[in-house]
Amino acid sequence: MHPIAFEIFGKEIHWYGICIAVGFLAATCVMLYKKKHARMTSDQIFDCAMIALFTGILGGRIFYVLQFWKQDFAGRSFWRIFRIDQGGLVFYGGFILAIVSVMIYAKYKKLSILSILDITAPAIAIGHAFGRIGCFMQGCCFGKPAPASFWGAVHYPVHTFPADRYPSLNPLEGSCALYPVQLYESISGFILCGVLLLLFKVEKRAGCIAGYYIILYALIRFLLEFLRGDHTDHFLTFTPSQTIALFVMFPLGVILWLCGYFMAKRKGLTDGSIPQK
Repeated sequence: MHPIAFEIFGKEIHWYGICIAVGFLAATCVMLYKKKHARMTSDQIFDCAMIALFTGILGGRIFYVLQFWKQDFAGRSFWRIFRIDQGGLVFYGGFILAIVSVMIYAKYKKLSILSILDITAPAIAIGHAFGRIGCFMQGCCFGKPAPASFWGAVHYPVHTFPADRYPSLNPLEGSCALYPVQLYESISGFILCGVLLLLFKVEKRAGCIAGYYIILYALIRFLLEFLRGDHTDHFLTFTPSQTIALFVMFPLGVILWLCGYFMAKRKGLTDGSIPQK
């Protein structure tokens, strides 16, 4: 855990902020790479990217503050709410608000909402992958205790949230051995981005790629949450993120895929392809 990357004129620059910035640039590049699929111009891609960035950060921060109010914010400075450079974004909150905002933009510009969601899917996957690296460096979203002999387990320094939650028997070690679940999700994000980009070669039904992404991510997140150790609240034995993955995201992905399938079928496209203009 090394939250501080460097200092500029006495101002600490956190790795978390750097990873968010790199993730945003990578996501924008992916959207530019696939812009022809959604018949968009570069300017429209940049518009979507900026809208998604700001609304994603806003939604992610709102969800984080609500979820971790007691642990992180109650009784502390009001301005701590705005210190996103020090970590603290909930992916689902950012995802929901960003997607809704992009859909409103697409509707306003009379663009294909489903096609835009398709090219946004791998962009979100790679951006999220970089963001989870930032989580690892910051020490948030940490994992549960792992077996002492587990290869790849990590120990967080003393006086950190993971060390306070899961202290080691050796006080010099800080935390006990924990699963590096942030890195597992980061690797999953990079792989998912690559898989989705390959799917563009065979899947031409607008909306289906976005459906695949939401379904696959919901399953990945549901499973990885069993290794998360930062949650204190549960609903029917599930963490908040597992509940959202199971009852919101997975059904949403299925509905989106079905929309793409039946829209293509209604147009008489037996192979599911969308004719190019």
